[in-house]
Order: sequence, then structure tokens, then C-alpha cells
Amino acid sequence: MEIVVCVKPVPDAETRLRTAADGSTLDIEAVKFVLTGYDESAVEQALLLKEANPGSKVHVVSAGPPPRTEEVLRASLALGCDLATWVEMPPGVAPDPVSAARALARAVAAVPHELVLCGKNAGDDEAGVVAGALAELLGVPDYSAVLDLRWDAAASRLRFQRSTEAGVEKWEAPLPCVVALQQAWNDPRTAKLPAILKSRRLPIAKVPPEAAIPATGTTRPTKFELPPPRTGAKLIEFKTPEEAAQKLVKVLKEDAKVFP
Repeated sequence: MEIVVCVKPVPDAETRLRTAADGSTLDIEAVKFVLTGYDESAVEQALLLKEANPGSKVHVVSAGPPPRTEEVLRASLALGCDLATWVEMPPGVAPDPVSAARALARAVAAVPHELVLCGKNAGDDEAGVVAGALAELLGVPDYSAVLDLRWDAAASRLRFQRSTEAGVEKWEAPLPCVVALQQAWNDPRTAKLPAILKSRRLPIAKVPPEAAIPATGTTRPTKFELPPPRTGAKLIEFKTPEEAAQKLVKVLKEDAKVFP
């Protein structure tokens, strides 16, 4: 099975963020970029399918500027992906979800692929748009919020579950298709030091910027604001649960003005 995984570099959740001087973007100086959580699940799921189906290959693809994009690709190679393609963007240019899908579609279409995996949404913009847009551009079906993705070789079909507000649905689908992962079979693995060192020497195919950036349809942010700083917690002293509830209601009513 030829599996392609699309990943995106996002700021580490523990990074202290700052607004850039222009007031419309994130200041990326000193920001550590990592694989987003759902993309980690997509990579893990691809590797699990590869291990369960001998002869399979996993090709990881990402679109973005240096150096963060190369870093997440090498992190994916260190985990066990076989090949990597970097859709280059100029420094400081981060594509919006639809533009990213267009750039990724060109790269994916140029390599063997039967199954394309993505995280169901990125950890920074939470858009959840790329997988559906990518499927439309590739001309294949897409399935989102997928759990427990398995390949049934006898039936030549994928079998999986989808998490919805109404409960869990059971699905089956033929290849090719795009799947947006919510969770892999198990928690994402951690790369070992020898694999990390080896990934630094592995080649990464590059798609030049002029072939990746769409001529039209690119959106741009107009303002970037950080949430207001937290004011801290207020400790409520109590002897019984009833007293705690009464004091909490009083604080919410008189101080926080939550209740009339």
C-alpha cells in the first residue's frame, strides 16, 4: 500500500507566543515548531498500517517555509516514514488552509498514493479544511474524525469508525481516498536517538516555491491578538461541601458578576 501523510508544523504548546511588529501575524523568532497532535496520530496510523501490511511505504509531505517545515519532515522520518517531500514556501510565507491544500495536492499527485492521511485539524488555526479540500482537488472521497483505521486485505477495503455527536459510526471504503485522523490505534511512538541521527542524513525531495504557491485565492491575516493575561485563581476556604458551594456562588455573583 502506498500511503501519503500530510503534516503541518505548529508552535509547541509550551512556547510563549508574541505578536509580530506588524500586528497581524505571529512572531516566530524563538518559537519551536512541532508536529500537531492530530498529525502525530496520522503518522502513527500510517506506520501501523505499514507494519500490518508488508511491502507498504509511507511518504510524508508538508508545505511551508524553512526551517520549521524541514524539521517536522525529519521528525516524521525519524519515526519511521520512508520518504519525504517538502513543498517550499518563501521565508515568512505560511499558506492558508485552501492554498496549502492546493500546494499539497500538486505534490501528492506527483507521487504514488493510494491512501492519503491527515490530522483532522491543525493545532494552530483549528480550521479542519485541508483534508476535504485536498480530496476535492485529487478527485477522491474523504472521511473525517476517523478512529481505528484498518485495512481488510481480503475485501480490499478500509474499515474504520467515525466519532460524531450522535455516537460512533462504523464505515468501510475502497481506495483511493483521503482520511482525516482523530486517533490512531494507540498513542504516537517516540523516535529513538539512532533514528533521529539517521533522519538528519536522509534526502528530502523539494517542490520549488513557484510551482507551489497558487496565483489566486490566498487569504491573509489582518490582525493577531493574544488572549488577555490570566488574573490568577482565588482560593476558597471551607469546611463542608455545602459551605464551599455557598461561597462559590457568592464569588460568582458579587465578584465575577456571572449571576444577576
